[in-house]
Amino acid sequence: MTTQAVAEGDADALARRVAEAMRIGEGPTALLGLSLDSIGDGYAQASLTLDPRMLNGLGGAHGGILFLLADNAFAYACNSRNAATVAQACTISFLAPGRDGERVTAEARRAGEAGRSGVYDVRVTGDGGRLIAIFQGLSRALGGPVIDPATGDLVHG
Repeated sequence: MTTQAVAEGDADALARRVAEAMRIGEGPTALLGLSLDSIGDGYAQASLTLDPRMLNGLGGAHGGILFLLADNAFAYACNSRNAATVAQACTISFLAPGRDGERVTAEARRAGEAGRSGVYDVRVTGDGGRLIAIFQGLSRALGGPVIDPATGDLVHG
């Protein structure tokens, strides 16, 4: 294994440790059955299955549920390097309705960063990769770690 591959593996392992620590205290994660499907340096994929409690009055996925899912993937991606980071601004464009019983997935990727700010693009898709929404988040690093690297205990929270 190359040195670069080892470093990438370490970065992905750190991202997983940070996400697991963050998930412990997240109420919506358990409430909605949100899963973390994949995590890496500057990347996260989260998903949930829509049920009738998550629909709006017209029968499509409630925008707040889709925003929450996208924001969750964004949070894991921007904290993946163990630098405590929060959302500074977010926007979402809804393109198609999510459907009852559909598995929706939010895939967040770091698009760029400078200093303490980062930009992340999140695509929310449904069954068969159908595009439901596009979310963009601007992150701001607070300073300090999310977890203690030695113990894995949450530091910020």
